[in-house]
Amino acid sequence: MKGESAQMVDHLFRTEYGKLVATLTRIFGASYIQLAEDIVQETLITALNNWGVNGLPQNPSGWLMQVAKRKVFNEIKRNKMKATHHEAHQYLQDAHADIDQIFLENEIVDSQLRMIFTCCHPSLSVESQIALTLKTLCGFGVREVANALLSTESTINKRLYRAKLSIRTSNLAFNVPAAAELTARLDAVALSLYLLYNEGYNSTLDDNLIQKDLCLEALRLCKLMADHFDQYPKLYALLSLMCFHTARFDARLDVHGAIVLFEDQDRSQWNKELINKGVQYLQKSMGTEQLSTYHIEAQIAAEHCLAPNFEQTDWTSIYKLYELLAKLKPNPIIALNLAIIKSKTEGLESSLKALEALQLDKGLDNYHLLPATQGVFLMKLEQYQQALPFLEQALKQKPSSAEGFVLKTKIEFCKEKLRDQ
Repeated sequence: MKGESAQMVDHLFRTEYGKLVATLTRIFGASYIQLAEDIVQETLITALNNWGVNGLPQNPSGWLMQVAKRKVFNEIKRNKMKATHHEAHQYLQDAHADIDQIFLENEIVDSQLRMIFTCCHPSLSVESQIALTLKTLCGFGVREVANALLSTESTINKRLYRAKLSIRTSNLAFNVPAAAELTARLDAVALSLYLLYNEGYNSTLDDNLIQKDLCLEALRLCKLMADHFDQYPKLYALLSLMCFHTARFDARLDVHGAIVLFEDQDRSQWNKELINKGVQYLQKSMGTEQLSTYHIEAQIAAEHCLAPNFEQTDWTSIYKLYELLAKLKPNPIIALNLAIIKSKTEGLESSLKALEALQLDKGLDNYHLLPATQGVFLMKLEQYQQALPFLEQALKQKPSSAEGFVLKTKIEFCKEKLRDQ
């Protein structure tokens, strides 16, 4: 039971952490984000200890809410916090009635919206906004935040400390901003959710390539935002992108958890309902003069999902979309994708030349997919001797367990072919 309870707590940590932190922050005030996080951590530890002995409750989410609520009452009674926030004074007068109200589902959603915009306040740097959102609203550990932002744990710790200090000393309002302030903050919100989804889709820390909890939480928060701010089309474009990627979950891994290459995926396992949702959200995002990178990425994903099979994919359209994406968001990963797709439009040799040129890009120094792609393409040309060092290099660059398994399989295949020659 201990293993099962630990697994459930880990799942709830992903799905309930942000709700609890947002709700408690609404009670204590934005200046006490750290206090809210501490109580949520205590609640999860209590759950792990209790469930390990007594088994899982019928309603684990409700159980967590009740325990968190009791800890809030205890905190107020002990008056450990400085009761200077006007809302704190109010709750000290009539704590039970007010706090019970805030723990209702609709109020929890409202608290999450407030929390999102508090984290993305313009007085904080964009990097700090995103780090704080991932940490407090999405339950990321510091290491996960560092990986998502291509930074170091030390840097992220400093950003989080400065952000919380700024919120505390500036006494930032815990509310959804007016229309004049909304647009600027929505960009940071969208980027935070985009990074959250990416970390789940290609996990940098977990033995599993996909952390579905992270992806589904990003999708849920994105829909929450899009429903409330439907005048901002980029949110629907991002939601569309998430739907297309989520639709392919079941086909990305085999029964042993090993990655299945895109061209080998069983498309009958793709979720047609989610693909249709993706199309609907993409259509809803159109009709705007402001084309975002999310629109382009969603259109690329749509081309893949709507193609009848891998061979009939419109690679020319996808290449043109990536060229447009590279102009709006130039970075080495997009350049790598362009070089890879060139194999479909101009052939493997042309693609390998483009990939070779990318070896000079410092941004791809430790990115395993560059040498991995070079190795796979050389294998397709039956150049096994040349492919081997690229595959071995990719393996040394710490890919996920699932990707590492595929690389080891290909390395062994190359060695067998060379032995047979």
